[in-house]
Amino acid sequence: MKPGFRRFASYSILFALLVVTIPHRANSIFGLSLIGVNQSNLLQVSTPTATPTNTPSPTNTIAPTSTDTPPPTTSSGSFIRPQIGAQNYRTNPVNVQYGEDFKLFVKLRNEGHANAFNVQVSFTSGDFIPLRNGGVVIVGDLVSDNSTDLEQSLTAATYLYGKTFAPVDMNLSYSDSSGTAFTEKFTLNISVAGGGFVNVSTSTPTGVKSSQLVITSYNASIDPLQPGEQFNLTMTVQNTGNIPAQRVTMIVGGGSGGTSGGTPQPGGVSGGSGEFTNFAPVGASNIQTLGDLPAGGMIRASQNLIVNVSTNPGAYPMKVTFSYLNDKSEVINDEQVITLLVYSLPNVDVSFYRPPDPFFVGQPGALPLQVVNLGKRLAVLGTMKVTSTDGFIENGTSLIGSLDTGGYFTLDSVFVPEQPGTMTLDITINYTDDFNQPRTITRTLEVEVMEAFIEPTPDPSVGGGEAIPIPTEESALQKIWRFILGLFGLDSAPPSNGDPGIVPVEPQEVPLPGPNPGGGKG
Repeated sequence: MKPGFRRFASYSILFALLVVTIPHRANSIFGLSLIGVNQSNLLQVSTPTATPTNTPSPTNTIAPTSTDTPPPTTSSGSFIRPQIGAQNYRTNPVNVQYGEDFKLFVKLRNEGHANAFNVQVSFTSGDFIPLRNGGVVIVGDLVSDNSTDLEQSLTAATYLYGKTFAPVDMNLSYSDSSGTAFTEKFTLNISVAGGGFVNVSTSTPTGVKSSQLVITSYNASIDPLQPGEQFNLTMTVQNTGNIPAQRVTMIVGGGSGGTSGGTPQPGGVSGGSGEFTNFAPVGASNIQTLGDLPAGGMIRASQNLIVNVSTNPGAYPMKVTFSYLNDKSEVINDEQVITLLVYSLPNVDVSFYRPPDPFFVGQPGALPLQVVNLGKRLAVLGTMKVTSTDGFIENGTSLIGSLDTGGYFTLDSVFVPEQPGTMTLDITINYTDDFNQPRTITRTLEVEVMEAFIEPTPDPSVGGGEAIPIPTEESALQKIWRFILGLFGLDSAPPSNGDPGIVPVEPQEVPLPGPNPGGGKG
């Protein structure tokens, strides 16, 4: 072998070993791709194909993996919610006086980072009365970082002398998009006139024009009221204002007479949404027209009602609304509440559990009394007492206790009448009602009393001073004597008692014959 060929072979083997041991290094150095080595130990070398920069190679493409995007949060990680505050408020007029209507303007702003939904504002105060809308303002939705203005009409219902400010409570309720409810409460101070230490007149304010209907008294035709009973509710209504109330409508159970601030349209009276669970109208609807009521005038209104049979004993408030027009043709709704008391008194029957025996004057007789619970609920009764003005009662008092529905209690007393005729028994049962007040059940029963039976007794004065014959039994000797008299044809009738012609013969002892006690042999 030639030296040149041997040198070439050695270089080839060394090159192959370098490529096999460090392929990646060789690829980076020589810019070649090794595809493989065939069976003939020959190396095939291929040059890389240029690939566009923006287009990935099909053989090297990796499918992207889906990942959940985290919810957005604030930079500080705090909870996002709506938050409404009172930005400012004012009144018109600025200083409020007694009996004067005024308007309260409030600007609300949503300072939160979320929208507020179903925003509702209500105003309450001990010094002011809300007008027209009942003190509730529906705002609706308030977008985040936005403001809204609302208006509420009020009137000063009490004397404000000695005051500089009078508070009004403003309550807010709203929710976020997920339905979470939020509430806020603000105290608004209203500037009032004539307050502080300023000397003011104590005369009655003039120039105030208003009408107000008040129920001064009411009563039910049945007392006490019990479940299932129908009754007539009578109310005395007075206009305590100084202007007439026009087209007055009374709504028992609560309701309204149309939109405030305008003349009510026909059919605009709403009275079907009232409370009728325990009391319901009978014979007519719960809406009545009372006509016009002048200032200071009074009128009597009535409504037929029934107590529901499922009503339990208790005190139940009933709302009554008077809807009318003032001198400005504005609809005014005066709502008031009265209270009706419902009782469930025990229903018992007091009678004899068997017909009593005949009664005689001066002789004791049994009174088989019983008390039966005829009501639909348990009755707890106290002491039962039986009395009579025409005789003496023995064992006439006893404690009853509780009686189930249909249960009974018996009492066996003794009655000693003092005179004949129809006698009256008075039965009283004491108990406590559902309102812890003492009550009494009173019943009466009648019994017939006959004259006493009297046996005859001897009276020495009968027959001109002669003694009354006393019957005696006839002796055996008298019977034999009458027999002998009969044999001779003489009177053999039994003698009358006390007859002096007949003398009873007493038996005598007859000596029998025998030896002489003094004899002997001589």
